[in-house]
Amino acid sequence: MLSKHVFSEKQLQDATALRHRLHQNPELKFQETDTATLVAKQLRALGYTVTEGIAITGVMAELDTGRDGPVIAFRADMDALPILEANAFDHCSQQEGLMHACGHDGHTATLLLAAEAIMAMRDELCGYIKLLFQPGEEGGNGADLMVKAGVLENPNVSAVFGYHNRPGFPAGQLFVKSGSAMGGNDTYKVIIKGVSGHAAMPHLAVDPIYVGASLVQQLQGLVARHKSPLEAGVITVASFHAGDAANVIPGHAELLINIRSDRPSSREALTGKLEQVIQGLCTAHGAHFQIEHLHQIPPLVNDPEWSERVLAIAAEHAVSDDIQQLDYMPTMGAEDFAFYLQEVPGCFFFVGNGDSAYLHNEKYDFNDQILPVAAGMFVALAKSVLSQR
Repeated sequence: MLSKHVFSEKQLQDATALRHRLHQNPELKFQETDTATLVAKQLRALGYTVTEGIAITGVMAELDTGRDGPVIAFRADMDALPILEANAFDHCSQQEGLMHACGHDGHTATLLLAAEAIMAMRDELCGYIKLLFQPGEEGGNGADLMVKAGVLENPNVSAVFGYHNRPGFPAGQLFVKSGSAMGGNDTYKVIIKGVSGHAAMPHLAVDPIYVGASLVQQLQGLVARHKSPLEAGVITVASFHAGDAANVIPGHAELLINIRSDRPSSREALTGKLEQVIQGLCTAHGAHFQIEHLHQIPPLVNDPEWSERVLAIAAEHAVSDDIQQLDYMPTMGAEDFAFYLQEVPGCFFFVGNGDSAYLHNEKYDFNDQILPVAAGMFVALAKSVLSQR
């Protein structure tokens, strides 16, 4: 079912074995030292120029063909999650409480598999390739740090590509969503400062729980009445802590607010009025507040022209026998690849992972059968974009 013509059986077996090794030895964001060392060693053995220690634990491999042409970049992420694995197969995590529950082990193995095929055809290519093995995708904004470290410069990258496996889609299905493809993620901590008092004398206090509860309700008005119904977005109050005694009105309440948006305009509609809503409620009830922007990833927006081109290249090179263009966002989950796309055009594509457990689940596992499709897409892009003319 899945196209394997680009790779030999031995290459696929080796890539699978590597993926299992990575799965057995997960490392959290910015702690991917062993993973980075392994990646760098393999890339040097293939003949790439390798730089380590980018954005703390990131690795960049470069191939200069020596012939004029475009400069393109491919990216894989390397970090795992603090999840206790519940699988029982032979390659399950050997690090208790840590797990590759998002498939970054598969993404890393994918790009290493593609790197071997790309190096083998270097005499057929023109231009320049950068392979980015990124740390800290899981909440660390590693892509932002990689960009700030200059991986898209010297020489300047003209197009960037990456992918994610997607459980719930047929194994090996390759699909692209042009434009808004994944959600932006903004997380805020809000502290509402009231005046503590006796539960029987609320008029002598300023109740931060009441103000906070009102805020939970009012935030949904931003989604329903300030964001266009033709755009996507959601606000979740993920945490609400206040008080510890039944007869005391506490002095403060703390909330964690998570906002997802599908494009800059929906993000502005939801985040732009957040502080105004909090200020209005606090003023009305005599409370004060503090707000802290803890984390931000922009919406991932694929370049329309590159989206079409990726699909055309996938079909031309028979990367998969199931190639789709989606007209809807497959997820509101965030992906820090968006930081690369803010700097240069490109495309973040998806490959179906089959009926596996969903991402960030204790029973999840990357489907090794999709390695030739995902790696084959990178190889096809290199062959097509950097072909000698």
